[in-house]
Amino acid sequence: MAITVPETIRSSATAGERLLFRTLKTYLPDDYIVYFEPEIHGRRPDFVIIGPDLGLLVLEVKDYTKNTLFQLNHEEWHILTTSGDQAVIKSPIKQARDNVFKVVDVLKKDKNLIQTEGKYQFNLKFPYGYGVVFTRLYAKDFVQEGLYTVIEPELCLNRDEIDPDKEGFSEEVLMEKILNMFIVPFRLKEPLSFEDINAIRYHLFPEVRISAEFKPPVPYQDQLLLSLHDIKTMDLHQENLAKQLGDKNRLIRGVAGSGKTIILASRAKMLSKQNPDWKILILCYNISLANSIQQMINHMLNEPEDLFDFNFAGGNVDQPVMNRNIKVRNFHAWLKHDLKIRESQIPVVLEKIKKKEAILPTYDAIMIDEGQDFEANWLSLVSSLLDEKTQSLLLVEDRAQDIYKRKRSYLQDTGLSFQGRSKILSINYRNTQQIVKFAWDFYRKHSMLKNKVVNRDLEGEIIAPQSTKRKGPVPGIIRAKNFFDEMKLVARLMKKLHEDRKVPYHEMLVLYRVKRTSKMPIIDIIQRTLKEAGLPSYWITENEKTKRSFEKEDCRIKISTIDSSKGLDFRAVFIVNTDSMPFPLEEDKEREVSLLYIGMTRAKEFLCLSYSGQSEFTQYLEDVLAERNREKDGVKKVR
Repeated sequence: MAITVPETIRSSATAGERLLFRTLKTYLPDDYIVYFEPEIHGRRPDFVIIGPDLGLLVLEVKDYTKNTLFQLNHEEWHILTTSGDQAVIKSPIKQARDNVFKVVDVLKKDKNLIQTEGKYQFNLKFPYGYGVVFTRLYAKDFVQEGLYTVIEPELCLNRDEIDPDKEGFSEEVLMEKILNMFIVPFRLKEPLSFEDINAIRYHLFPEVRISAEFKPPVPYQDQLLLSLHDIKTMDLHQENLAKQLGDKNRLIRGVAGSGKTIILASRAKMLSKQNPDWKILILCYNISLANSIQQMINHMLNEPEDLFDFNFAGGNVDQPVMNRNIKVRNFHAWLKHDLKIRESQIPVVLEKIKKKEAILPTYDAIMIDEGQDFEANWLSLVSSLLDEKTQSLLLVEDRAQDIYKRKRSYLQDTGLSFQGRSKILSINYRNTQQIVKFAWDFYRKHSMLKNKVVNRDLEGEIIAPQSTKRKGPVPGIIRAKNFFDEMKLVARLMKKLHEDRKVPYHEMLVLYRVKRTSKMPIIDIIQRTLKEAGLPSYWITENEKTKRSFEKEDCRIKISTIDSSKGLDFRAVFIVNTDSMPFPLEEDKEREVSLLYIGMTRAKEFLCLSYSGQSEFTQYLEDVLAERNREKDGVKKVR
C-alpha cells in the first residue's frame, strides 16, 4: 500500500478522483508516495507520484463523459459544461506536460539531482513522465470517439484500467501503463535513495523543510546550480499531520522527539500563508522554548520558496520578515505584555469575559506547545479569546513530560471537545535507539504512572515511544570522587567530541538540577571548569534576559536547568550533578522522574550522565553500569 499525502482524500473530491486515489494507494508499492493536489510553486497538479524505482510522474484527472466532448485537437478541446455551455480548454495532455516541466525546472536547479556529464547532462538523474486519467471513459469510448487521434494511447488511463471492480482491471497492466508514461529514454540503474527523495520533497514542498546546509549557487558549465547537503525535512507522517489537521480545535499527543513543535511551527506558517489577515498566537510555558520557537518561525518565514531568491551574502533579498501575523509568547509574558494582567487576576478576568465586560485582544488561531504544563484556568482564558467562527485551537502535549501536575478536562477547560479530533505521534525522531531505550527504561522503572502506559486512546495516559532505526553510542555514565573532578571529566569529553566527532560547541548542552547547594556552588564550578578548559559557554538560565536572547548557533556550549530545556534539542547533552536528584526538598518524586526523562531526551546523538554522590537515581545508574560490566564479562567468556 502506497503512502498518500494527505492520508485521506477530501470529501469534496470528485468520484473519479476518489476512485483513482484508492486504486493508487492500494496497488502501488509500499515505498511509493502519492500526493493529491499538492501546491507546487503556484501550480496544483491532480496527482504526483514519486517511486524509488520509478522516478516522478504527474497525472491530470478528467471526469469527462462522451457527452462532454464536442470538438478536439492536439492543442485545444471544445467541451460542453454541465450547464450546456461550450468552453475551450487547453488539451489535458498539454496541461499534464506543462505541470511536469514546471516541476522538472525546479528540481534541475539542484546539482545533486542532475546528471553532470554524459549524454543526458543537466537532465534529472531520474526519469519523469506525465499522463491523463479519464475516470468516466472506457476503452471502447476511446475507439468510438477517435480519441487516440488527439491523445497518445500510452499517455492516458481509462476507467477499465483504474477500477478494480472492472473485469479488465489488472495490477500488472496498471504498472505497465504508468511506466509507459515516462518521456525520458532511460530507466533508473539504482533506486532513488532516501536522501534523493527528501531532496525532491524539500524543493517541491517548502512547508516540509526543517533545515539544510547550502552554499551560494555556483556556475557549472554555464549553468547556475544549487548544492544542498544535510537536508532535513518532516517525515511523511509529520507532513500529513501538518497538512491535514483540518480546521477548528485539534489535539496532538506525542512522545519526546516526535516533532510536535516542528508540526506546530509548520502549521502556523501554513495558516499565515493561507490567511494573511489572521492574528495567530503561539503560547508555551518556558521562556527559552518560546525563544526557540520564535527563531524557528522566523527561519521558516524568511526561507524563500525558491532558494535562488536567497541572498547568501547575508539575509534575504528583501528586508527580513520578522513575524508577519504570528506572535510567539511564553504564557506569563503574554499575560504581562499583551493582556496587561497578572496570573492572580485570571479568575476575575474570566468572569468579566463571561459578562462581556472585558476588552481584550482576540485571535483567529491559537497554538499551545507543551500543553501539559498549562493550568486549567490558563486554558479557559486562552480559549475565551479565540474567534468563535474559526475555533482554531491546536494543543500539543506529552504527558510523560508533565512536571507541573496539572489536572484537567479539556472539554471543561476550553469548552471544546477533542473527541475524534486528536492525533498521536509515537515515533521518536530526535534520539537514537540507544537514548530512547535508556530514557524510557528509567521512566518505566521509577514513574508511578507506568501502569497507565497501556491504551493510547484514553485522555491522560502516557505514550510509550517507538524509536527510529537511527543508532548511536550507548549513553555514557561517569562516576567521580567529587564535583570538581566530575566537571573536569565532562570538559575533557566535550573536547574529545569536538575534535574526534566534529560536534560543534553550540550543539552541546550542560543540564543541572539546582544552581547551588549548601555544600557547593554548582553553577560556578560548571562555568569555571569550562573556562579553565578553554571551552566557550553561555548560561541560558542566568536570568530572564539570557533566556530570551540566547541564540543556538553562536559557537558556545549552552548551560541550562532541566526545567528550561523542554522543547530544545542538542547533539550532545551532559546531565551533571545527577546525585542531586531526586531533589530532597521536592516532595513530588514523580516530577523529578519526569525532569530527568526530559533531560535525557534532549540529546539527539550523545548523552552522558555524571555524578559524584549517591541518590536513588544514581543507584539506578550504578545498576546499569553493573549490568553492562556483566554483559562485557559474558562476551569475554564466550570468546
